[in-house]
Amino acid sequence: MIAVVPPTVAAPAAPLGDAAGEVLVSVVMPVFNAERTMRRSIESVLQQTFSALELILVDDGSSDDSPAIIAAYAQSDARVKALRQPANAGVAEARNAGVRAARGSHIAFLDSDDWWDRRKLELQIGQMRSSGALVSYTAYQRMAEDGRSLSRVDPPAQLSYTDMLKSNHIGNLTGVYDRRLGDVPFQRVGHEDYVFWLERVRSAGGAIRVQHDSPLAYYLVRAGSVSANKLRAAGWQWRIYRQMERLSWLSSVWYMLHYVRNALWKRKPVAI
Repeated sequence: MIAVVPPTVAAPAAPLGDAAGEVLVSVVMPVFNAERTMRRSIESVLQQTFSALELILVDDGSSDDSPAIIAAYAQSDARVKALRQPANAGVAEARNAGVRAARGSHIAFLDSDDWWDRRKLELQIGQMRSSGALVSYTAYQRMAEDGRSLSRVDPPAQLSYTDMLKSNHIGNLTGVYDRRLGDVPFQRVGHEDYVFWLERVRSAGGAIRVQHDSPLAYYLVRAGSVSANKLRAAGWQWRIYRQMERLSWLSSVWYMLHYVRNALWKRKPVAI
């Protein structure tokens, strides 16, 4: 059995947000050699109809023009904070650095090749405040590099920890959590997004989907991406069940069957 030792994420000294319900959303975006795609991702955050946000751009040792693009945005918009990792350490460490630097009452994540609908945060924070939910997520659209819509992912309206064991219903680009839960690190393991949101839902006691007819986020599917290797992904999922969640062999088989079924269903083409 491989022991997984998570990195430490220090809690912020004073995240914004008070008893009156004021909200600031910290959006954490890791960047690594993303000069071709990052402008669309960044603009989709800065053009949100919900303006009480900060965008933390974490350069993870890029060798292209990404650092210059980050610097230009930080200079032109006070909501943008630029961070630079001393060396490439991977997306999990970049996200952890962003969370450590975050001042917000809520945390959201967006990768530098994905993008949001401009009302995403407005609708999401509004529903979280009205319902009291501590974790929220949205439907999203899977997109090909040539601009084709591949499939729409419509997660359940509500999620429990047991639901999350059956499938990663929360796309990382859609999730928001309230920092009253406390911060936890992304771990350097396969399916680190899934492990992160599995823990968030368990801590919160559940999560809700934003009630909206259209997808509010767009996920770029790259040919040959790590997540596209289905056998490797299945192996990661099995290790999560057995080594991290410490489920019995029989329970692991049961949830694995659900995982495979739901993975196939996610990729069913759906028109938007």
